[in-house]
Amino acid sequence: MPVFLYWLTSFLLLASFQLALIPRMLPTAALLMVLLLGVAPSLAKESRGHISVVLLGATGDLARKYLWQGLFQLYLDEVSNGHTFTFHGAAQADLETGRRLMFGRLKNLVCPPDVLPDRCAIVKDQFLKLTEYRQLKTAEDYAALSREIKTVLSQEGLQEAGRIFYFSVPPFAYAEIARNINSSCRPAAGAWLRVVLEKPFGHDLLSAQKLAEELSTFFREEEMYRVDHYLGKQAVAHILPFRDQNRKHLDSIWNQHHVERVEIVLKETVDVKNRTSFYEEYGVLRDIHQNHLTEILLFLAMELPGNISSSEDVLRGKLRAFSTLRGLERSSAVVGQYEGYNSHVSEEMQKPPNYFSRTPTFAGVLVQLDSLRWEGVPFLLISGKLLDERVGYIRVLFKNRAYCTQNETTWDAGSSPCKPRQLVFYIGHGELNSPAVLVSRNLFEPFMPEDSWKRVLNPPQLRLFGQPLSDYHVYVPVMERDPYAHLISRIYHGKKDSFITTENLLASWGFWSPLLHSLAGEVPRLYPGGPGNKHLLDFEMLGREVSFVAKEALEVMDAADEQTPGKYKTIQSNFRQSQLITAWSEELICRLASDIASAALAAVRRSGEFHMAFSGGSSPLALFQRLATHHFDFPWKQSHVWVVDERCVPLTDLESNFGNLHEHLIRHVRLSFFNVHPMPVHLNRRLCVEEDKGPELYANEIAALVANSSFDLVLLGLGHDGHTASLFPHSPAGLEGPPDVVFTESPVKPHQRMTLALPLINRAKRVAVLVMGKGKHDIVTVVSRAGREPRKWPISGVDPSSGQVAWYIDYEALLG
Repeated sequence: MPVFLYWLTSFLLLASFQLALIPRMLPTAALLMVLLLGVAPSLAKESRGHISVVLLGATGDLARKYLWQGLFQLYLDEVSNGHTFTFHGAAQADLETGRRLMFGRLKNLVCPPDVLPDRCAIVKDQFLKLTEYRQLKTAEDYAALSREIKTVLSQEGLQEAGRIFYFSVPPFAYAEIARNINSSCRPAAGAWLRVVLEKPFGHDLLSAQKLAEELSTFFREEEMYRVDHYLGKQAVAHILPFRDQNRKHLDSIWNQHHVERVEIVLKETVDVKNRTSFYEEYGVLRDIHQNHLTEILLFLAMELPGNISSSEDVLRGKLRAFSTLRGLERSSAVVGQYEGYNSHVSEEMQKPPNYFSRTPTFAGVLVQLDSLRWEGVPFLLISGKLLDERVGYIRVLFKNRAYCTQNETTWDAGSSPCKPRQLVFYIGHGELNSPAVLVSRNLFEPFMPEDSWKRVLNPPQLRLFGQPLSDYHVYVPVMERDPYAHLISRIYHGKKDSFITTENLLASWGFWSPLLHSLAGEVPRLYPGGPGNKHLLDFEMLGREVSFVAKEALEVMDAADEQTPGKYKTIQSNFRQSQLITAWSEELICRLASDIASAALAAVRRSGEFHMAFSGGSSPLALFQRLATHHFDFPWKQSHVWVVDERCVPLTDLESNFGNLHEHLIRHVRLSFFNVHPMPVHLNRRLCVEEDKGPELYANEIAALVANSSFDLVLLGLGHDGHTASLFPHSPAGLEGPPDVVFTESPVKPHQRMTLALPLINRAKRVAVLVMGKGKHDIVTVVSRAGREPRKWPISGVDPSSGQVAWYIDYEALLG
């Protein structure tokens, strides 16, 4: 009790002198609660000046998710250190709307676990009282804000320490806001100004230079803080301190003689839906590699300064490291794009049906350095969307010259010299699901500061890079910290080494821009996404080049001799994750005819009969002729010929698909009349009338003669709009569900058609898609990147449930 009376007496005596330090008074009861919670001594400190924080874009997503919480954490940390604060949320919305949106976001503020609930409630209440919303649109709005800040300072008897303007707005708005701050809202002489800028900082070197020049007309370099939030992540922020605190272990092995390779990896399982307009402009290399992964690379590769607490020394070291990076070439990277990306772009950006994007959503880049320390050591920078797991890590893998005679099952946990030796800065997510630093036990036992990192004595039964966690010294943060909260604190303390300077920014764009330009016309490798990627994105290094391990076997052997098809061989590869056969048209037809004949013989041996359904159009005519004149062992007597689709014209009409089939194939082979099945489009002396139930009749015939209504082979074509059979984009029937045979409408005459529905096609044991001619190149390219969207591109819905698809595409359609 005497201690309490001492604090109460002291506080009451000093209160009249200290109230000026509090911009807005707490109620008396709240002050007494502050006293009881041990905050009173901090209120008694002499003021070190007042700081105004202005958050531009205060009602946006970034502010809602991270920035308000970071500012609250700043207030919570620094309220006892003598500075006083006011917080201004700013946006272009009117006062009523802006206040409602902003304070709706402020309801979700939380305190760290080590703050008692009562104290948390009081400090949160005070933070809200120190926060107001302002509409900032014009220079006069900024001038009015500046006048209000000066008025409050005068009324409260406070001296201004500085102002922080956080730009949580798109970069195109930077210049106008900067102009208004510079002309109308700078603090008085003697106080500092700090403006905080969010990426992206340009699109390439030229745009970054332009943006930097614009901002330099309004702000000095020391006033600008460019945020890369990865520099606030605990594992990344600890790279330099770890190197410094473990010099005695690392000095002799942190070099080309001991390091085998370095991996900087950021994998994500999400797609870019609802962000496609941003991604179309930037892609994965600009979004992740040019900033996040490059900054991490510099922390690893730079020469360690004598004093890592000196921002100037660290920034100079990073800039010198840039000068040692070897220039990137086209062969320095492999790029990919997940299959559904193109459809996301088309939907969200209203692109035409034949639009396709070359924007990469995955990239693996090999970076090498020209320095005595790192000569020949590969630094791999890897990131992508829709990969197999969400995880981020930096892995330094050391060479191992040990040979252990004894079998590995007899090794002691972590002690064998033959086990891999590695140092891992684990950024988060993945198996560990938290930041961590891991050092192989056969490497060294590191020093870690106990106030911020704690050792995991009983690690969970997990494996990391093929080793159990017991093989590592494992350390995790004493308390996990949000990256933005850390960076906002660094801004407050003026620590520039956690931010991107103009020199470093331009050096980074100078390094990456040549590669970006060389990849502009590159077609990325398609990958399905998630676990289905399997080994499709694995790549290998050979000298200074990287290439995918799983080769796409699509290659023209001698394009100069295209008039001699014999010099081209049929090449098998993948198209939409199915078999691709490509060659010049004549050879392609020969291959398809041979494959159909083989399928027929196999089906007859298996079940005694062969059921095939042929599509119409001009492409199959050469195929029909080839089957009729070259495959004398074809089992025609046991074969049934069906029609995939038919125009609503008499069967003798020149437009009739069956007419063409009869003219070019049926009349030339020994095919039983009972085994020929034209579509019943002409019933009761009329064409395709619903009441005649032609589709139902054909479906019943198929069900009666074809086991499980599963054709042995269906031959399809591909239209310029993505249609197949007579299934057209946005067709109201035939794309899903029963019935198996339907009437459809074609956009060209004759409009009425009868066709097999997509579910019936997908019951086939084998589907062959024949595409020929240069005119089909655009749609082939679009379809190669489309996901499964039959309403947009009906061909994309062809995916037999228990069968397989083979694409027969000639060179002209495939390569243009």
